[in-house]
Amino acid sequence: MLDKDSAIYVAGHRGLVGSAIMANLKARGFTNVFGRTHAELDLLDPVAVDRFFDEKRPDAVVLAAAHVGGIMANSTYRADFILRNLGIQQNVIGSALRHGVRRLLFLGSTCIYPREAPQPMTEDALLTSPLEYTNEPYAIAKIAGMKMCEAINMQHGTDYVAVMPTNLYGPNDNFHLDNSHVLPAMIRKMHLARLLRENREDELRADLRRRPVDGIDADKTGLDEIRRALAARGITPDALRLWGSGKPLREFLWSEDMADASVHVLLNVHFADLAEECRRRGQPVRNCHINVGTGLETSIADLAEEIRRTAGFEGRIEWDSSKPDGTMRKLCDVSRLHSLGWRHSVELHDGIRRLYEWYKNSIS
Repeated sequence: MLDKDSAIYVAGHRGLVGSAIMANLKARGFTNVFGRTHAELDLLDPVAVDRFFDEKRPDAVVLAAAHVGGIMANSTYRADFILRNLGIQQNVIGSALRHGVRRLLFLGSTCIYPREAPQPMTEDALLTSPLEYTNEPYAIAKIAGMKMCEAINMQHGTDYVAVMPTNLYGPNDNFHLDNSHVLPAMIRKMHLARLLRENREDELRADLRRRPVDGIDADKTGLDEIRRALAARGITPDALRLWGSGKPLREFLWSEDMADASVHVLLNVHFADLAEECRRRGQPVRNCHINVGTGLETSIADLAEEIRRTAGFEGRIEWDSSKPDGTMRKLCDVSRLHSLGWRHSVELHDGIRRLYEWYKNSIS
């Protein structure tokens, strides 16, 4: 049981989910919640991580830190995604065990499930068939972290629970034109295309100054050169060219909803209860993780149209089918989560509107 003054370490507290989890805990009255920036603590340095746990002695840990990216980044930097995530997980979870931390929440991803998993995906679909190739290294790393928690619980009696969020979006998202996830990438691309179409050069340069793009100096690069550099990324005044066919179906969850679900699990759900559920079904203790999502899905093409309406871009949307789609469908079965007393509150259309407003305000 965590008290309001329990020491809670949030690894990845500046990220999309970690920042929302820290804010949620503080809003619930927890007074000793802390994180460390990468400059203060390199989670890939096992000596530094052990030293940090020696000093802070947390009562609970939320492991929201990860090396993440979209389909292009996952395909290009395959070694980084498996090496860095395995390193972070080994160091943080291992130090938690060595320092007697009894309560830990591990954040994974629904990309752990097989490419052809039956839909919607239940927790028991794990490891039943091959993974999606484009993000296989990242998925394997996340499966390892989840299984690490499960094995430690069974051997050492700890209470380390894993949650598997669907595609997340929200404040403090990554809007990098090449390495971000699909929804924030679309928001920024649609915004830039609108600025080009409406000849709003000052706002265009302000955006590029706030979030630099390789090959563009927001203050020195000429407008024609900026246009060419953005066109090379499919962003023009008349059309926005997006990866894939637009046909895949995806589920999206507002990051602050994810944070609320995570804190709900941290405070109310225990591994022993999840393990007992397996035993009641006459199954081995495995797959005790919890899917976190909405149970709703939309096509990538419909998502693009929703974002186009929100951003006010009046050009065309074109699809580059030579680029990969990834998994064609990836919908969570959230029955376990609902049975544990939590449901989402932010619907996709409202979340897109909120995030676009947040994005514009972050530039000004």
